[in-house]
Amino acid sequence: MAETRFLSLAALVCASGLLAACAGNGQGLDQGGRPVTAGGGPGPLVATFAAIQANVFTPICTVCHAGASAPQGLRLDAANSYALLVGVPSTESGSVLRVKAGDPDNSYIIQKLEGHAAVGAQMPLGGPYLPAATIAVIRQWITDGALPPPPTASFAFTLDAVTPAPLDILAAAPARIVMAFNGELDQNRLAPGSVLLERIEAGATQPIAAQARVPAGNPNALLLEPLAPLVPGHYRVRMPSPATTGLAGISGAALDASATSGDATTLTDFEITSTP
Repeated sequence: MAETRFLSLAALVCASGLLAACAGNGQGLDQGGRPVTAGGGPGPLVATFAAIQANVFTPICTVCHAGASAPQGLRLDAANSYALLVGVPSTESGSVLRVKAGDPDNSYIIQKLEGHAAVGAQMPLGGPYLPAATIAVIRQWITDGALPPPPTASFAFTLDAVTPAPLDILAAAPARIVMAFNGELDQNRLAPGSVLLERIEAGATQPIAAQARVPAGNPNALLLEPLAPLVPGHYRVRMPSPATTGLAGISGAALDASATSGDATTLTDFEITSTP
């Protein structure tokens, strides 16, 4: 979650490493540092992703972690948070996953919330810190496998969210592009060329070497990681025509994407204005 500013449920709120970049002002918490769940609210905080999203990420973390300026590119809105957390390396400490399914002790989010991460301070920065009982709920969710919310019924395999999002203008180069789908990817069909990263300059298209992989414990997501840091410029991520793409669900349905251009489908396009 913000990997240094708020990687807490309020600690997730402004982390500067996992989550990065907000002062912990206690917004969304009661005097004991617990998420506020007033009448008509999201319900009790239990060890499910949906409950953690409703009680912590949405009301607390998205104060900072939303949109193109989200610290460390970590968006914690409901559309993006799961794909950007589970199985995804921390940008502050690349050898540690933000959430390692089944292993809370080696999940960066827990390290930031408990205040023993190798980088940065405990989150939320400056407190109030989350009570042990609240952190224990997040720990339990991770121990149980960091399961996603139940899927919604759909006959199509679609891209639900992508970070960076279309038309984003970024002040720093992202370490990776993260795509979230509405179902599990067929990893047997994923191959080099299934998804392409390109830089567009003066009307010319330059292929950018990148590796696509499904993060551990998160089969509904795809990480596209450039093999070298991206320089300022305009980029797009696209896939070949649907007839040949390796982006498909385990049901066999090819990706149904709406934005098309000629024989290619654009998944996202974004601008980088400066280097990290």
